[in-house]
Amino acid sequence: MIEVDVRGFSCPVPVVRTKKAIEENPKEVLTVLVETAVSKENVSRLARSQGYSVMVEGVSGEYRLVLTPPGK
Repeated sequence: MIEVDVRGFSCPVPVVRTKKAIEENPKEVLTVLVETAVSKENVSRLARSQGYSVMVEGVSGEYRLVLTPPGK
Protein backbone atom coordinates (compact mmCIF):
# COMPACT_ATOMS: atom_id res chain seq x y z
CA MET A 1 0.00 0.00 0.00
CA ILE A 2 1.31 3.43 -0.97
CA GLU A 3 0.80 6.34 1.46
CA VAL A 4 0.47 9.93 0.30
CA ASP A 5 0.66 12.37 3.22
CA VAL A 6 -0.53 15.79 2.06
CA ARG A 7 -1.54 17.15 5.46
CA GLY A 8 -0.55 20.79 5.73
CA PHE A 9 -1.00 21.46 2.01
CA SER A 10 -3.93 23.25 0.42
CA CYS A 11 -5.37 22.45 -2.98
CA PRO A 12 -4.26 21.85 -5.62
CA VAL A 13 -1.21 20.17 -4.01
CA PRO A 14 -3.13 17.17 -2.54
CA VAL A 15 -4.78 16.49 -5.89
CA VAL A 16 -1.53 16.87 -7.85
CA ARG A 17 0.40 14.55 -5.53
CA THR A 18 -2.41 11.98 -5.49
CA LYS A 19 -2.60 12.06 -9.30
CA LYS A 20 1.16 11.49 -9.51
CA ALA A 21 0.92 8.53 -7.10
CA ILE A 22 -1.94 7.04 -9.15
CA GLU A 23 0.08 7.38 -12.36
CA GLU A 24 3.23 5.87 -10.81
CA ASN A 25 1.40 3.01 -9.02
CA PRO A 26 -1.66 2.22 -11.16
CA LYS A 27 -2.41 -1.18 -9.60
CA GLU A 28 -1.69 -0.28 -5.98
CA VAL A 29 -4.10 0.64 -3.21
CA LEU A 30 -3.29 4.18 -2.05
CA THR A 31 -3.84 5.77 1.34
CA VAL A 32 -4.09 9.56 1.23
CA LEU A 33 -3.94 11.64 4.42
CA VAL A 34 -5.56 15.10 4.24
CA GLU A 35 -6.64 17.72 6.77
CA THR A 36 -9.55 19.54 5.17
CA ALA A 37 -12.96 18.62 3.84
CA VAL A 38 -12.14 20.48 0.62
CA SER A 39 -9.04 18.35 0.03
CA LYS A 40 -11.02 15.21 0.91
CA GLU A 41 -13.68 16.07 -1.67
CA ASN A 42 -11.20 17.05 -4.38
CA VAL A 43 -9.02 13.94 -3.95
CA SER A 44 -12.13 11.73 -3.83
CA ARG A 45 -13.43 13.30 -7.04
CA LEU A 46 -10.08 12.71 -8.79
CA ALA A 47 -9.93 9.09 -7.66
CA ARG A 48 -13.49 8.32 -8.75
CA SER A 49 -12.82 9.93 -12.14
CA GLN A 50 -9.97 7.43 -12.54
CA GLY A 51 -12.26 4.50 -11.67
CA TYR A 52 -11.03 4.07 -8.08
CA SER A 53 -13.33 3.26 -5.20
CA VAL A 54 -12.93 5.58 -2.22
CA MET A 55 -13.31 4.78 1.47
CA VAL A 56 -13.07 7.74 3.85
CA GLU A 57 -12.26 7.55 7.56
CA GLY A 58 -12.33 10.61 9.78
CA VAL A 59 -9.48 10.56 12.32
CA SER A 60 -9.01 13.39 14.85
CA GLY A 61 -10.11 16.18 12.51
CA GLU A 62 -8.18 14.69 9.61
CA TYR A 63 -9.20 12.28 6.88
CA ARG A 64 -7.71 9.01 5.72
CA LEU A 65 -8.79 8.09 2.21
CA VAL A 66 -8.22 4.56 0.94
CA LEU A 67 -8.25 4.52 -2.85
CA THR A 68 -8.68 1.11 -4.44
CA PRO A 69 -7.98 0.75 -8.16
CA PRO A 70 -10.46 -0.87 -10.53
CA GLY A 71 -10.32 -4.65 -10.47
CA LYS A 72 -8.86 -4.94 -6.96
